[in-house]
Amino acid sequence: MTSLDDLPIRADLRGLSPYGAPQLDVPVRLNTNENSHPVPEPVVEAIGKALAAELRELNRYPDRDAVALRADLAEYLGHGLTVEQVWAANGSNEIQQQLLQAFGGPGRTALGFVPAYSMHPLLALGTSTRWVPAARGVDFGLTAEEAVVQVREHRPDVVFLCSPNNPTGTALDPAVIAAVLDVAPGMVVVDEAYAEFARPGTVSALAVLPGHPRLVVTRTMSKAFGFAGGRLGYLAADPAVVRAVQLVRLPYHLSALTQAAARAAVAHRDALLGTVSAIMAQRDRIVATLRERGLRVADSDANFVLFEVGGDQTVVWNALLAQGVLVRDVGLPGWLRVTAGTAAETDAFLSAMETSQ
Repeated sequence: MTSLDDLPIRADLRGLSPYGAPQLDVPVRLNTNENSHPVPEPVVEAIGKALAAELRELNRYPDRDAVALRADLAEYLGHGLTVEQVWAANGSNEIQQQLLQAFGGPGRTALGFVPAYSMHPLLALGTSTRWVPAARGVDFGLTAEEAVVQVREHRPDVVFLCSPNNPTGTALDPAVIAAVLDVAPGMVVVDEAYAEFARPGTVSALAVLPGHPRLVVTRTMSKAFGFAGGRLGYLAADPAVVRAVQLVRLPYHLSALTQAAARAAVAHRDALLGTVSAIMAQRDRIVATLRERGLRVADSDANFVLFEVGGDQTVVWNALLAQGVLVRDVGLPGWLRVTAGTAAETDAFLSAMETSQ
């Protein structure tokens, strides 16, 4: 069998492994931050009708710029956004890849504050953008002062800020975003994949878009909408940013079926987002219970919880797996991450944790 070493693959890709969490057939899967609640039947029917309406014209290309979908997303986001300020793609990963294609590339630098979303450095690698792993502070926090020092030092072309942050779960203080915008010489991308789960009073970066043409806010329908299999991510930014990513997007990158399904999902957002409060309740229950048991737990504004296991995290990960509960080892020594799912899944996780330490 031919190996990668036998192919003329790029030198900077040799020895790497593809991104991805383990896909194991276990009773309780809490490792990829999916929405554990199934799509409600009325929404299933609505999406089915929307897809059926497209089938006879699959011989034709879809709307290249997904204008109707972008208008729906702008209306959902509010903040006075228009269709010209919104762009959509196959998941927020593709959105961020397009941003790096447009604003990164050879000779340019992207910076993120780690630990953070592990795809960001891989997207940088794939676009030949130099990656700078800037540091977080105590307990994985990030202050405005800490962020400013490192942005000034490296002067990156693209800064990634995650709010809420993955894998720690905590939303950023708006002062951090404001401070980075003041000193960053290039683009500032705020990844808000988990924004719908934020605790009351959390301010979205969407509120500061006006007057900041180099600010981009990325979102996804994979989490709160329970649309992970639909693969739809989007951004909000100045119209010039949208025009920039259109220069690098593949032709007809969003299929007619994806657009139709996503539009139906947005139209039925009240039903889909109806699970958010229940997920937040399970998240807060996990945080409270683990802390009562004496574990260190990061504050969470997302649909997951990062917790310290007090030893080798791989041992606890395997012990949980042996009991049918799959969580995520994110590579932080002594820490694991668990998705907040249904009440029954939380029961299973907390019960398994009692015998896994």
